[in-house]
Amino acid sequence: MNWRPPILVCGFLLGASPAPAQLVLPGAAPAAPAGAPAPAARTKKASAAPKTGTTAAKVVKISAADVASVAGRPLTLNGEAGLLQLSGSGETLQVDKLRFAGESVSDPSQRCIIDIVGEKPIMATSVGRPDGLERFEVDVPACPFAFDVLDGAVLVPAQITACVFKAADCQTSPGGLWGAGAADLENDGAAIGKRRSQAEKAMGKDLHAIEELAKDNPDAAHLLRDQNGFPGERDDACRGYVKESALGYCAANLTEARAALLQARLAALQPASAAKTGKSAAEKKKKKKPSDAAATQ
Repeated sequence: MNWRPPILVCGFLLGASPAPAQLVLPGAAPAAPAGAPAPAARTKKASAAPKTGTTAAKVVKISAADVASVAGRPLTLNGEAGLLQLSGSGETLQVDKLRFAGESVSDPSQRCIIDIVGEKPIMATSVGRPDGLERFEVDVPACPFAFDVLDGAVLVPAQITACVFKAADCQTSPGGLWGAGAADLENDGAAIGKRRSQAEKAMGKDLHAIEELAKDNPDAAHLLRDQNGFPGERDDACRGYVKESALGYCAANLTEARAALLQARLAALQPASAAKTGKSAAEKKKKKKPSDAAATQ
């Protein structure tokens, strides 16, 4: 018989400062079987791609973030709220510490904190790279979420609705960038700028290749239209990150994430374009055969 033990939430008090509550998980979700990692593309062939017309669409490879870059690091939402700490490597990760900061449901002016505690580590299950980055899912009662792994940070997609912990009268949303705090970034301004510059360059090259495909591919054309809204969406998502106007840490990470997504979408678009090109060439060759045969008679 499938059953889930009751969840205990205790120790919640409202006051001038956030009061912690604890969500106790008697068990943890089992880890998903680890699949074999995809083979890395050779450097010399990374930019090779099928031709569409007379122009070759080139995929610009973005260095894949290693999950080791986030293991053991205390990650905080917008560099200052909550806590997410992971351990493990490869396609197997576990959540060692998880804390959400939120607000009271009955009185939004009051802050609250929810600590997620389990008798066993909470497993983060790999679901591949749907948007170009390694993605993991975490099954937390009342607040399941997913995250993509970046270099030293994780990106949680925006939640459609808030996570509500009724027993603690607390609601929260884990959506956003979980990364380093301001104190850890103060001396990294140059490195952050370099990361964003490289990501912008890769993104620009992939967009040029997508523009070529968009001439006769509606999916590519839709992707270009969607890209027009990215700068504004990035600004909105990063506005709350600590010292963002001075350091640009969140913007650099989101630009890398977008570059990885465009790379994945471009790679998915090209096989269809290649098949179409190959079919057209085969049809032209077939049409030439009767005339060639007549010339030899």
